[in-house]
Amino acid sequence: MSDAELIPDNIILGERNYEAGLNLVIADAFNEILIFDQDFIKGGYASPKRLELLHAFLSNDPLSKLTIILQDSQHFINHCPKLFELLKVFGHKMIVYETNDSAKVAKDCFVITDKCNYLRRFHIDQPRFKYAFNDEEMAANLLMRFNELLEETADVISVTKLGL
Repeated sequence: MSDAELIPDNIILGERNYEAGLNLVIADAFNEILIFDQDFIKGGYASPKRLELLHAFLSNDPLSKLTIILQDSQHFINHCPKLFELLKVFGHKMIVYETNDSAKVAKDCFVITDKCNYLRRFHIDQPRFKYAFNDEEMAANLLMRFNELLEETADVISVTKLGL
């Protein structure tokens, strides 16, 4: 399925389609991107296209903001070096959190952009997802959930190691 064949508001299957859907939603973002994911292993977060889209988003507007919540940050830190580099460059506009243990039961993933667009993967182990543009009601529900997860974060991922 090409990007043009991904029809919003329908349940869509497939890992490649999931990555394409994420690209569509992220490419449409202007002010804010909120991402909740287990670990960034799935979804193509280290792909050149995703890096290009996120870099453009962070570069185009001085007030743009990217907030990421991960349940486990090890893959992000160890296997997404260019995405981690974005955190170094855009640390004033980008923040990455890791949840505490109580929030690790969540098994879906989602992205919300500009409080009205979203993509939601129903379960990390199944490549079934739905996305929509200009659906403020569902985006508001996911935003409420994102804020609840934000309250359950344990750590902020830093680009510098602190020690004695």
